[in-house]
Amino acid sequence: MPTAPALPAGFSLGHSYEWGIDVNTGTTGSPAWQSCRRISAFQPNLTPITEDASTYDDFGSPNDDKTGENWSLTFTIQGNRNTATGLYPEEIEAIMARTKPSAKGEAAVLHVRYYDKPETGTPNPNQAFEGFATVGIQRANTGNQGVEAFTVTLTGKGPRTEIANPFNGWGATAPTIASITPVAAAEGELVTISGSGFIGTTDVTFDTEGTPTSATFNVISDSTLSVLVPAGTAGEVGVSVTNGTGESSDYAYTRGA
Repeated sequence: MPTAPALPAGFSLGHSYEWGIDVNTGTTGSPAWQSCRRISAFQPNLTPITEDASTYDDFGSPNDDKTGENWSLTFTIQGNRNTATGLYPEEIEAIMARTKPSAKGEAAVLHVRYYDKPETGTPNPNQAFEGFATVGIQRANTGNQGVEAFTVTLTGKGPRTEIANPFNGWGATAPTIASITPVAAAEGELVTISGSGFIGTTDVTFDTEGTPTSATFNVISDSTLSVLVPAGTAGEVGVSVTNGTGESSDYAYTRGA
């Protein structure tokens, strides 16, 4: 009797519900990511945009190059309400704000990110994306019974970008910085940040007099980051790390000249 091909050691079957999507309730320059809670039926839709690149060497066969993509997302979200204010959770309010009759141009654009969000194990680092989209929404349950729910359709406005997966596990906490070595480094030099909660890091900043500057970084492990010191004035700066859960406290560090 035939048997199913064996998977490599350490593999397990994924689940349909292991995805997450966040909406930005802040600004593009200073995002405030809010997870969309109580979602289901999450579906990314991707269609390549192509241009004919065929030549005589193709002997009459098509040869289309991908030049871009059309992307969209659909999902269902439950319509929980605050009994005191009547408002929906902030992520639904942010979605609905983009569909008001007065929302036109940039006021109708939603900043989102979506990513692999496994029940257990390490999130896929290659399945995390960010982009801007226009919004369509309709009630999903319109009968006499059933929970209130909405079907949301996000239509990409411009390209998606690949990002570091911001999910660092259920029950995760904000990062903490224990040390930075060497004890002083100048612009363009590599430093090692040690601590915890670094899986899913989305930003590392060096703050001089209230002006944070993002640094180029590489996640080595949950406890180690490799960071390139960004441009800025020499002296003491506050270094912080941000993941999908929150931001660490500032760590006092000396930036060299």
